[in-house]
Amino acid sequence: MSFTPRPYQLEAIEALRQGWAAGQNRLAVVLPTGAGKTVVFSHLAHRMLDTLGGRRVLVIAHREELLEQAAAKLYAVDPMLRVGIVKAQRDEHADADVIVASVQTLAVPRRREAIRDVGLIIVDECHHAAARSYMDVLAHFGAWDGTPVAGFTATMTRTDGGLAEVWQDVVFRLDILDMISDGYLCDVRGKSITVDTLDLNKVRTRGGDLVDGQLGRALEESGALDAIAKAYAEHAADRPGVVFTPTVATAQAAAASLRAVGVTAAPVWGNMGRDERRATLARYEAGNVQVLTNCMVLTEGFDAPHTSCVVVARPTKSPGLYVQMVGRGLRPAPGKTDALLLDVMGAASRHKLASMVDLTAREIGEAEEGKTLKQVAEEHVATERRRALAARVEAEEINLFGGSAIRWLRTKDGTWFIRLTGAMFLFLRRDPGTRLYRMRRWTQSHGVHGPTEDVARPLPEALAWLEQQAKVLAPQAFVAREARWRRSQPSAKQLGLCRRLGIAVPRGSTAGDVADLIDQDRVGRVLGQLILPAAA
Repeated sequence: MSFTPRPYQLEAIEALRQGWAAGQNRLAVVLPTGAGKTVVFSHLAHRMLDTLGGRRVLVIAHREELLEQAAAKLYAVDPMLRVGIVKAQRDEHADADVIVASVQTLAVPRRREAIRDVGLIIVDECHHAAARSYMDVLAHFGAWDGTPVAGFTATMTRTDGGLAEVWQDVVFRLDILDMISDGYLCDVRGKSITVDTLDLNKVRTRGGDLVDGQLGRALEESGALDAIAKAYAEHAADRPGVVFTPTVATAQAAAASLRAVGVTAAPVWGNMGRDERRATLARYEAGNVQVLTNCMVLTEGFDAPHTSCVVVARPTKSPGLYVQMVGRGLRPAPGKTDALLLDVMGAASRHKLASMVDLTAREIGEAEEGKTLKQVAEEHVATERRRALAARVEAEEINLFGGSAIRWLRTKDGTWFIRLTGAMFLFLRRDPGTRLYRMRRWTQSHGVHGPTEDVARPLPEALAWLEQQAKVLAPQAFVAREARWRRSQPSAKQLGLCRRLGIAVPRGSTAGDVADLIDQDRVGRVLGQLILPAAA
């Protein structure tokens, strides 16, 4: 074997083997673009051959590039393997250990019937497997009769459904954020290209996504392609990149717009002549073409790690398709520090379009302009931790203050205080990001000051210290929560003051309730005007 699999690749293989041992035979693995799914299933094939009792491994793919890549990786894993390719005129299955075949060829009954003794099926880009052609092929080779099947994809989504009929479980899944954090993929930074004249609301939806032809016309008629070219020259002038477009005409027009601003660009598309397409891809890999524009032909099987800019000029509602497009730019390469993602957007859209945050399965909110996916995720985690801390603090505060015999009140901004006199109150200030509190006293003559030993303390200690101070500095009847006067009717003076201050008094309020409203208003105003000293 010429190279060692990565730890997560071994985990994926082990998850498949355990799943098969547990009685499920049609299992899938979801790995981000760049995670090396071809390497994983090549190692899987190599390791499983000894357990198949002389039977062979069948690898199914749907495009020529995928077939050739799979064969090359199998040879790299084990140069002694006999690998045969079955597609079109090639029929190399007779003495092969591993057969790599196109699904289009296997869809022909006589071609698949000629292949015998298959003990393991591997499906590349298995999100296509709900198609009738795949279902027929898989059924022929025993996928519903116990033959183990492993499916590999970067995304397990398909807008026309049906995948649950094929795959019983996803036994291993790796998130793009994990790959970025571990250094296996480049981080990605997003930027929007907003085209005011692009109206995506007029583009209809079919099969769960925007209709390609209408989307292509909308891009061309709005001048979006010139905006893309200008943005590329401005933000990615030194980056090799790929542009994804909805139609062949749009890919060709986008290349022309890029060339007009001095960026060497060439289009590729599905029905392009094979030799011409290979030559164009070779020019890109050699650096003689800076940008490839394509009509969705580079979403699978395209491997050019030096790509460091991806332009999504094919707005999509499908997170799976979005991941496939952007994934083309995330492979690491010498001298490559990150990938730049340029998203083409209309001024407004009724459609919920996929965006950079859909690259990860984690909930991370909205991406901010200029920040990388990793930065957005880390900030989201920090925010969630702060929220969790705030929730714990809130619960602790309510429990402690609510059970106190002292009359604690709270301002609108959440500051707990004890009103002592018209010119004095005590309050607590929490140190940011902690569960520690500082004790503070405000007097009209001296402003804010703390105890001689000004240290942050846990809430129970801080609360007890201030309550002791309150008992010393003010009459017990004034600071006690259950003082008798609080249950009487509010006085005319109290109600008149509330009217002047604009304080709404709920019906049925007692004198104590109204006093609390007045104190909360007054202390809130005072604290709102203070510049409090920074925490030590």
